[in-house]
Amino acid sequence: MIKDITIGQYFPGRSPVHRLDPRVKILLALGYIVMLFTAQNAWGLALGVVLGFGAYVVSRIPLVMILRSLKPVVPIIIFTAILNMLFVEGAVLWQWWIIKITREGIDTAVFMAVRIVCLIAGTSLLTYTTSPIALTDGIERLMNPLKRFHFPVHELAMMMTIALRFIPTLIEETDKIMSAQKARGADLESGGLMQRARALVPILIPLFVSSFRRADELALAMECRCYRGGEGRTRMKQLHLSAGDGVASGVMIACIAGVIALNLLLP
Repeated sequence: MIKDITIGQYFPGRSPVHRLDPRVKILLALGYIVMLFTAQNAWGLALGVVLGFGAYVVSRIPLVMILRSLKPVVPIIIFTAILNMLFVEGAVLWQWWIIKITREGIDTAVFMAVRIVCLIAGTSLLTYTTSPIALTDGIERLMNPLKRFHFPVHELAMMMTIALRFIPTLIEETDKIMSAQKARGADLESGGLMQRARALVPILIPLFVSSFRRADELALAMECRCYRGGEGRTRMKQLHLSAGDGVASGVMIACIAGVIALNLLLP
């Protein structure tokens, strides 16, 4: 399960999605989230599914990565679907005591499950196709207007990118610690909830120690390289908008408009 978490991983490539400006990709990811939550019927959600699938095909990211990214959140999806099935009022299909399943509940459960899947898969594509450095530049450029209000834009963008960068590292470290504890006879998978929680203590303590050590080493390395924030810093690669950015933005705007039209035409 730990190895299946792919958040924050970057897969180098030369696809049209990889070549998009990071600022545009961030805005497209936000637009995709808006589109998914704007969709109020199955046709609008289907448009979001087609757009997400098409983006993965164009980016040449293996579709198996979607399954790997979804595996850790399957319990959340199932729990959400069960809640919708049991507590949405409508035409009763099956009932036992106070528990009842309605047709509208099943429709809502499927709708919400697909929405969560698209949300996770669509936002994961941003980190799959954007390097941490490009992501930092994109976030900083988008938040540049906040500098007028003395907002620490560069520092915030750097912290967000470092956090994303170290997610795969912490996942790998957690897997190593779990394997080491199992080799010493630790039982992490059996017993009740409280017993499993206590079994995690030998994992969390060395993980926290390792995380603080890595943070201290990173801070020392940045100081040794005379890092003093964003003032006066230059960039080796300048960000420029291209025709592909315009095409991608146009497709997203058209899809959002299509979802709104479907909401109005098919309530």
